[in-house]
Amino acid sequence: MVHTGRVKHATNPVDGVRVAYETVGDGEPFVLIHGTALSHAIWRGFGYVRALRDRYRLVLVDLRGHGRSDKPHDPASYAMDLMSADIVAVLDEVGLPSAHVLGYSLGGRVALALAVQYPERLESLIIGGGSSLPQAGAFDRLFFPGCIDVLEQDGMDAFLERWNARRSWPIDAGTRAAFKANDAKALAAYMRRSGDEPGVDDEVLRRITVPTLLFVGSKDAERLGDTQRAASLIPGASSVILPGFDHSSAVAASTEVLAAVEPFLASV
Repeated sequence: MVHTGRVKHATNPVDGVRVAYETVGDGEPFVLIHGTALSHAIWRGFGYVRALRDRYRLVLVDLRGHGRSDKPHDPASYAMDLMSADIVAVLDEVGLPSAHVLGYSLGGRVALALAVQYPERLESLIIGGGSSLPQAGAFDRLFFPGCIDVLEQDGMDAFLERWNARRSWPIDAGTRAAFKANDAKALAAYMRRSGDEPGVDDEVLRRITVPTLLFVGSKDAERLGDTQRAASLIPGASSVILPGFDHSSAVAASTEVLAAVEPFLASV
Protein backbone atom coordinates (compact mmCIF):
# COMPACT_ATOMS: atom_id res chain seq x y z
CA MET A 1 0.00 0.00 0.00
CA VAL A 2 1.43 3.37 -1.01
CA HIS A 3 0.79 6.09 1.57
CA THR A 4 -0.12 9.36 -0.09
CA GLY A 5 0.12 11.68 2.88
CA ARG A 6 -2.45 13.27 5.15
CA VAL A 7 -1.71 14.98 8.45
CA LYS A 8 -2.83 12.94 11.45
CA HIS A 9 -2.12 13.15 15.18
CA ALA A 10 -0.71 10.85 17.82
CA THR A 11 -1.05 11.58 21.54
CA ASN A 12 1.86 11.31 23.96
CA PRO A 13 0.42 9.23 26.84
CA VAL A 14 2.73 10.90 29.37
CA ASP A 15 1.27 14.43 29.15
CA GLY A 16 -1.46 14.30 26.49
CA VAL A 17 0.34 16.53 23.95
CA ARG A 18 -0.82 15.82 20.39
CA VAL A 19 1.88 15.39 17.76
CA ALA A 20 1.15 15.86 14.06
CA TYR A 21 2.61 13.51 11.50
CA GLU A 22 2.22 12.42 7.89
CA THR A 23 3.16 9.19 6.14
CA VAL A 24 4.25 9.17 2.49
CA GLY A 25 5.52 6.43 0.21
CA ASP A 26 6.08 2.73 0.66
CA GLY A 27 8.93 0.51 1.81
CA GLU A 28 11.09 0.39 4.92
CA PRO A 29 9.90 2.90 7.53
CA PHE A 30 12.01 6.05 7.78
CA VAL A 31 11.24 8.82 10.28
CA LEU A 32 12.39 12.36 9.45
CA ILE A 33 12.59 14.95 12.26
CA HIS A 34 13.06 18.66 11.50
CA GLY A 35 14.99 21.36 13.35
CA THR A 36 14.08 24.39 15.45
CA ALA A 37 11.24 26.64 14.22
CA LEU A 38 10.58 24.51 11.14
CA SER A 39 8.06 21.73 10.41
CA HIS A 40 7.75 18.48 8.51
CA ALA A 41 7.11 20.55 5.36
CA ILE A 42 10.87 21.05 4.91
CA TRP A 43 11.30 17.45 3.78
CA ARG A 44 9.10 18.14 0.76
CA GLY A 45 10.49 21.61 0.12
CA PHE A 46 14.11 20.40 0.14
CA GLY A 47 13.44 17.38 -2.09
CA TYR A 48 13.76 14.50 0.37
CA VAL A 49 10.23 13.19 -0.13
CA ARG A 50 10.55 13.13 -3.90
CA ALA A 51 13.90 11.31 -3.69
CA LEU A 52 12.87 8.72 -1.08
CA ARG A 53 9.17 8.01 -1.36
CA ASP A 54 9.50 5.16 -3.88
CA ARG A 55 11.73 3.13 -1.55
CA TYR A 56 10.73 4.15 1.96
CA ARG A 57 7.61 4.68 3.99
CA LEU A 58 8.41 8.17 5.23
CA VAL A 59 7.04 9.29 8.58
CA LEU A 60 7.25 13.09 8.71
CA VAL A 61 6.77 14.48 12.21
CA ASP A 62 6.03 17.98 13.54
CA LEU A 63 7.84 18.25 16.86
CA ARG A 64 5.77 19.62 19.75
CA GLY A 65 5.71 23.40 19.63
CA HIS A 66 6.02 23.29 15.84
CA GLY A 67 3.86 22.89 12.75
CA ARG A 68 0.46 21.36 13.45
CA SER A 69 1.44 19.79 16.76
CA ASP A 70 0.30 21.15 20.13
CA LYS A 71 2.23 24.21 21.32
CA PRO A 72 2.43 24.38 25.12
CA HIS A 73 3.88 27.55 26.63
CA ASP A 74 5.47 25.86 29.67
CA PRO A 75 9.22 25.23 29.23
CA ALA A 76 8.90 21.98 31.20
CA SER A 77 6.79 20.60 28.35
CA TYR A 78 9.88 20.57 26.13
CA ALA A 79 11.99 18.18 28.20
CA MET A 80 13.92 15.92 25.86
CA ASP A 81 12.43 12.76 27.34
CA LEU A 82 8.96 14.04 26.43
CA MET A 83 10.04 14.98 22.90
CA SER A 84 11.56 11.56 22.28
CA ALA A 85 8.42 9.92 23.71
CA ASP A 86 6.43 11.91 21.12
CA ILE A 87 8.23 10.00 18.34
CA VAL A 88 7.50 6.69 20.06
CA ALA A 89 3.83 7.70 20.26
CA VAL A 90 3.84 8.32 16.50
CA LEU A 91 5.49 4.94 15.82
CA ASP A 92 2.88 3.26 18.01
CA GLU A 93 0.05 5.10 16.28
CA VAL A 94 1.33 4.05 12.86
CA GLY A 95 1.92 0.48 14.05
CA LEU A 96 5.68 0.45 13.51
CA PRO A 97 7.84 -1.53 15.94
CA SER A 98 10.98 0.19 14.62
CA ALA A 99 12.25 2.51 11.90
CA HIS A 100 15.28 4.26 10.49
CA VAL A 101 15.43 7.76 12.00
CA LEU A 102 17.01 10.92 10.63
CA GLY A 103 16.97 14.12 12.65
CA TYR A 104 18.51 17.50 11.88
CA SER A 105 19.66 19.97 14.58
CA LEU A 106 16.93 19.80 17.25
CA GLY A 107 15.66 16.74 15.41
CA GLY A 108 19.12 15.23 15.72
CA ARG A 109 19.06 15.68 19.48
CA VAL A 110 15.62 14.06 19.63
CA ALA A 111 16.87 11.19 17.47
CA LEU A 112 19.89 10.75 19.77
CA ALA A 113 17.57 10.67 22.79
CA LEU A 114 15.58 7.94 21.05
CA ALA A 115 18.73 5.88 20.54
CA VAL A 116 19.54 6.21 24.24
CA GLN A 117 16.06 5.67 25.69
CA TYR A 118 14.37 3.44 23.08
CA PRO A 119 17.13 1.69 21.10
CA GLU A 120 14.81 -1.17 20.19
CA ARG A 121 12.67 1.25 18.16
CA LEU A 122 15.53 2.27 15.83
CA GLU A 123 16.88 0.36 12.84
CA SER A 124 19.47 3.08 12.32
CA LEU A 125 20.32 6.56 13.58
CA ILE A 126 21.21 9.51 11.34
CA ILE A 127 22.07 12.83 13.01
CA GLY A 128 22.63 16.00 11.02
CA GLY A 129 24.02 19.17 12.62
CA GLY A 130 23.32 17.75 16.07
CA SER A 131 25.08 17.69 19.40
CA SER A 132 25.27 15.53 22.50
CA LEU A 133 26.53 18.43 24.61
CA PRO A 134 24.55 20.80 26.87
CA GLN A 135 22.98 23.62 24.85
CA ALA A 136 23.18 26.55 27.30
CA GLY A 137 23.70 29.73 25.26
CA ALA A 138 23.42 27.93 21.92
CA PHE A 139 20.56 30.09 20.62
CA ASP A 140 22.33 33.30 21.56
CA ARG A 141 25.25 32.10 19.44
CA LEU A 142 23.08 30.81 16.60
CA PHE A 143 20.77 33.82 16.33
CA PHE A 144 21.80 36.80 18.52
CA PRO A 145 22.37 37.52 22.23
CA GLY A 146 19.09 37.82 24.13
CA CYS A 147 17.10 36.24 21.30
CA ILE A 148 14.78 34.26 23.61
CA ASP A 149 13.72 37.39 25.50
CA VAL A 150 13.04 39.20 22.22
CA LEU A 151 11.00 36.28 20.90
CA GLU A 152 8.98 35.95 24.11
CA GLN A 153 8.38 39.65 24.76
CA ASP A 154 8.38 41.32 21.34
CA GLY A 155 7.27 38.52 19.02
CA MET A 156 8.48 36.86 15.86
CA ASP A 157 8.75 39.95 13.64
CA ALA A 158 11.13 41.62 16.09
CA PHE A 159 13.11 38.40 16.42
CA LEU A 160 13.49 38.10 12.64
CA GLU A 161 14.49 41.75 12.29
CA ARG A 162 17.25 41.38 14.89
CA TRP A 163 18.46 38.07 13.42
CA ASN A 164 18.46 39.45 9.86
CA ALA A 165 20.60 42.43 10.94
CA ARG A 166 23.24 40.08 12.33
CA ARG A 167 23.46 37.72 9.36
CA SER A 168 25.96 37.83 6.51
CA TRP A 169 23.10 37.47 4.02
CA PRO A 170 19.35 38.14 4.31
CA ILE A 171 16.94 35.52 5.60
CA ASP A 172 15.43 33.74 2.61
CA ALA A 173 11.68 33.92 2.03
CA GLY A 174 11.10 30.24 2.84
CA THR A 175 12.88 30.41 6.20
CA ARG A 176 11.12 33.65 7.08
CA ALA A 177 7.72 32.12 6.29
CA ALA A 178 8.53 28.99 8.31
CA PHE A 179 9.56 31.03 11.36
CA LYS A 180 6.52 33.32 11.12
CA ALA A 181 4.23 30.28 11.16
CA ASN A 182 5.37 29.51 14.71
CA ASP A 183 3.80 30.41 18.03
CA ALA A 184 6.48 32.76 19.40
CA LYS A 185 5.79 32.00 23.08
CA ALA A 186 5.86 28.24 22.49
CA LEU A 187 9.13 28.54 20.59
CA ALA A 188 10.61 30.67 23.37
CA ALA A 189 9.50 28.08 25.94
CA TYR A 190 11.24 25.33 23.97
CA MET A 191 14.41 27.42 23.66
CA ARG A 192 14.49 28.08 27.41
CA ARG A 193 14.15 24.38 28.21
CA SER A 194 16.76 23.47 25.61
CA GLY A 195 19.29 25.62 27.43
CA ASP A 196 18.67 23.63 30.62
CA GLU A 197 19.02 20.15 29.09
CA PRO A 198 22.13 18.31 30.35
CA GLY A 199 22.99 16.60 27.07
CA VAL A 200 24.12 13.00 26.78
CA ASP A 201 27.05 11.75 28.84
CA ASP A 202 30.08 10.39 26.99
CA GLU A 203 29.75 6.98 28.64
CA VAL A 204 26.18 6.75 27.41
CA LEU A 205 27.32 7.53 23.86
CA ARG A 206 29.87 4.73 24.11
CA ARG A 207 27.04 2.27 24.85
CA ILE A 208 24.98 3.08 21.74
CA THR A 209 24.74 0.02 19.49
CA VAL A 210 22.39 1.35 16.80
CA PRO A 211 24.13 1.77 13.40
CA THR A 212 24.89 5.51 13.28
CA LEU A 213 25.76 8.12 10.66
CA LEU A 214 26.44 11.77 11.46
CA PHE A 215 26.70 14.63 8.95
CA VAL A 216 27.46 18.32 9.28
CA GLY A 217 28.35 21.31 7.10
CA SER A 218 32.02 22.29 6.97
CA LYS A 219 31.06 25.87 7.85
CA ASP A 220 28.79 24.92 10.76
CA ALA A 221 30.98 26.48 13.44
CA GLU A 222 28.53 25.59 16.22
CA ARG A 223 28.21 21.89 15.40
CA LEU A 224 31.24 20.73 13.40
CA GLY A 225 33.33 19.88 16.43
CA ASP A 226 30.34 18.42 18.29
CA THR A 227 29.60 16.09 15.37
CA GLN A 228 33.18 14.89 15.09
CA ARG A 229 33.31 14.34 18.83
CA ALA A 230 30.09 12.30 18.93
CA ALA A 231 31.23 10.23 15.95
CA SER A 232 34.43 9.35 17.81
CA LEU A 233 32.47 8.16 20.85
CA ILE A 234 29.59 6.16 19.32
CA PRO A 235 30.90 2.68 18.46
CA GLY A 236 31.15 2.11 14.72
CA ALA A 237 29.67 5.50 13.83
CA SER A 238 30.59 7.11 10.54
CA SER A 239 30.58 10.82 9.78
CA VAL A 240 30.39 12.99 6.68
CA ILE A 241 31.35 16.66 6.35
CA LEU A 242 29.49 18.56 3.63
CA PRO A 243 31.89 21.10 2.09
CA GLY A 244 30.71 24.71 1.98
CA PHE A 245 27.49 24.38 4.00
CA ASP A 246 26.68 25.99 7.34
CA HIS A 247 24.07 25.03 9.94
CA SER A 248 21.17 26.67 8.12
CA SER A 249 22.03 25.44 4.63
CA ALA A 250 23.22 21.86 5.17
CA VAL A 251 19.74 20.41 5.66
CA ALA A 252 18.59 22.04 2.42
CA ALA A 253 21.40 20.29 0.51
CA SER A 254 19.36 17.13 -0.04
CA THR A 255 21.47 15.90 -2.95
CA GLU A 256 24.65 16.01 -0.87
CA VAL A 257 22.97 14.67 2.27
CA LEU A 258 21.32 11.76 0.47
CA ALA A 259 24.58 10.90 -1.27
CA ALA A 260 25.79 9.93 2.21
CA VAL A 261 22.51 8.71 3.71
CA GLU A 262 21.33 6.31 1.00
CA PRO A 263 24.50 4.13 0.91
CA PHE A 264 24.45 4.07 4.72
CA LEU A 265 20.83 2.87 4.78
CA ALA A 266 21.61 0.23 2.14
CA SER A 267 24.43 -1.09 4.34
CA VAL A 268 22.33 -1.43 7.52
